[in-house]
Amino acid sequence: MVTIEDPLTDPPPPEVPLSRAPLVRVIAQIVFPEVLSITKRDFVASFQEALRSSYPKLKHGQTQEIVFGPSGAISSKAESVWRFADNSNSWTISLASNFLAIETTSYTSRSDFLERFRVALVALQEHINPSEISRLGIRYIDRIEGDAMNDIRSLVREEVSGIAGLPAAESATIAVTESHFQLSEGTLICRWGQFAKNVTYDPSTIEPIDQLSWILDIDMSSTSPSELIVDEVVNRSESFAERIYTFFRWAVRDAFLVRYGGIIA
Repeated sequence: MVTIEDPLTDPPPPEVPLSRAPLVRVIAQIVFPEVLSITKRDFVASFQEALRSSYPKLKHGQTQEIVFGPSGAISSKAESVWRFADNSNSWTISLASNFLAIETTSYTSRSDFLERFRVALVALQEHINPSEISRLGIRYIDRIEGDAMNDIRSLVREEVSGIAGLPAAESATIAVTESHFQLSEGTLICRWGQFAKNVTYDPSTIEPIDQLSWILDIDMSSTSPSELIVDEVVNRSESFAERIYTFFRWAVRDAFLVRYGGIIA
């Protein structure tokens, strides 16, 4: 049994693998100064070839970025994005003119995820070679749903369960808490709370489902500019993932780990 007093400063606990982990999605992203040539097929062909054996499926699309002001939407920008997916469509690498991201809905371990991120970074460095990194971020999203919602207050700490499991929760559409923590290595943003069926606050990342659910969404990032040195980026990513896991282990009870297939020593 591990006791975490302060998830912002305590050392990361040993990982407890969960055979039925309720992870919705895990994402790593770097942002860099815009490289306009990334919008050209010929320019990204060598990047694709470096990844094609593991990510053979290619889609070229657009994302829509909207900036809101006091009077509503004030600007809209379409961003061209290349998406390289594996055969199962559970792993995707996205490349745009100013960012690279890897995401998965089939996370198995931190080491596997970081190794895949490393491969994508090496391809970026060799074939795109951005001048620097302006942001690095890692995000883990867990979702409790189904019968587990009946036991929510025994699965997570009272500090993060909110109104979930209480009579008032039956009338709530969204009941979410968001906390921002400024740490020496970056910013930790933690969101948790209950969602009614077919409701989400981030439809591009957290798909709404046709039942009541509870989300734990933890994101750590740094906007300190740095060179694209692959080993350093991976090491920082591992540090972020460890801090996220420490917060996760603080937020959930041992009953959560057991319910989702963990073995507690």
